[in-house]
Amino acid sequence: MSTATLNAPAILSPEEILKHWQGHRGLTRRVIEAFPEKELFEFSIGGMRPFSQLALEAVGIATGIDGMAYGNWTPFEELEAKGNAIKTKEELLAYWDEVTEKINAEWSAMTPERFRARENSWGFFEGPVIDILLYFIDNEVHHRGQGYVYLRALGIEPPKFYER
Repeated sequence: MSTATLNAPAILSPEEILKHWQGHRGLTRRVIEAFPEKELFEFSIGGMRPFSQLALEAVGIATGIDGMAYGNWTPFEELEAKGNAIKTKEELLAYWDEVTEKINAEWSAMTPERFRARENSWGFFEGPVIDILLYFIDNEVHHRGQGYVYLRALGIEPPKFYER
């Protein structure tokens, strides 16, 4: 990589990246809200997991902000245990909001240099922090799409995907 490449202006600032990510997170939160409580935890199609489990995976992964920002990766087993303890939509939304606040609080550590740092997120994704973050967003969007299918199958109009 040339010095000119390293010093090239960013396409998005860290603040714009945060706004983009939080836009996705806000939309996924509205998808969670759209589910009736029982169906959130029980409804599935074709053997896929219920949306509560998909949302818990996405929010658990988002707790990786500490890993991305500081290299402190909470053991994934701890995150899974926290998710397994959640049994209501209210608890899921509260956890979602808690992680949203944590992301906002820790974001100042996400400097352009930090985005280029290499990390290993829980042993399953290694690379520059920006690639890890994009994986986090892609994973959430993928699971949110499954939630849209579930809502439509339940006869519920999902939130507009472009209103982030």
